[in-house]
Amino acid sequence: MANWQPTFAAADAAIIAQERTCDGFFKIRRLTIRHALFEGGEIEIVREQFQRGDAVCVLLFDPDNDALVLVEQFRVGALGKADSPWLLELVAGIVESGETPNDVALREAEEEAGAQIHSIVPITRYLPSAGGSDEYVDLLCARVDSTVVGGVHGLAQEGEDILVHVLPFAEVCELVANGVIDNAATIIAVQWLQLNRATLLQRWGC
Repeated sequence: MANWQPTFAAADAAIIAQERTCDGFFKIRRLTIRHALFEGGEIEIVREQFQRGDAVCVLLFDPDNDALVLVEQFRVGALGKADSPWLLELVAGIVESGETPNDVALREAEEEAGAQIHSIVPITRYLPSAGGSDEYVDLLCARVDSTVVGGVHGLAQEGEDILVHVLPFAEVCELVANGVIDNAATIIAVQWLQLNRATLLQRWGC
């Protein structure tokens, strides 16, 4: 049984000064932080924190057809980093005030894929880039009928242009294994399904 615990708690770090340095589509603040050191004493550092907002990513799985519903869209962060900045990803969205992760999953599945989902199962929660971003991601899996989805979706007012793909589960596993799918949420979710597929099918009575 794992018994690791952090050496320090939240009370061992304090923000002693802050300023907003960017207030655009995303926000950045410069923080002066004082925190404890492993060998005793304290240190004062200055760091920028990217305030992206928490997010939800949901793996749409059709157990009846052993297929996954993924979406393809342009990602500015992939410019100059990959062969193409159009990535194959999970349905995902930012958590708005008062929403639960399930609320976001339901909303984004409809907006991005035209999909009605149910039987939502939590996978994990994680910090995708804790070295500079405050974003927390809730990763979910949900049951969907892949035979009734397709086409191009997204909100025009948000500049979204999203193409839906329905792919066999085995093919998506291959895309993860050979590095074609190279974004963290999709990799984690697909590998989770590889490990937990039998248990999930039993849970869903498939």
